[in-house]
Amino acid sequence: MKSEPFGYKKLRIWQDARDLTIAIHGMTLRNLPKFEMYEEGSQIRRSMKSVKSNIVEGFGRRRHKAEYIRFLDFSYASALETVDHLETLHETGSLTDIEIFASLNERLIHLSQSIYQFTKGVQLHHNEDRA
Repeated sequence: MKSEPFGYKKLRIWQDARDLTIAIHGMTLRNLPKFEMYEEGSQIRRSMKSVKSNIVEGFGRRRHKAEYIRFLDFSYASALETVDHLETLHETGSLTDIEIFASLNERLIHLSQSIYQFTKGVQLHHNEDRA
């Protein structure tokens, strides 16, 4: 008998955050100079993992609308932070592969917009009695 996945795993924003976490982790290991492993590479890995983790924590607190929104806001802010780290890597010449930069940047912007829209939906339609 196959068990049902946790509810947050059904969220498109979580799925996209998971995929980006994996992609950014791989990019930092394969495409950055070694000195960036513990500098900006570490920062971007942590901020991206925070996007995903805050979606999960917010989902776990979804019975309380304000708490849910609070953690979605943290997730959104971490997504913007991750964009900033990616831009810094590109602007400083540490990430020289323009295709990887462009792809990750586009996906991060899409994810941040999706988190923002999802949060607006929670604000408008959340019912604490049914969460």
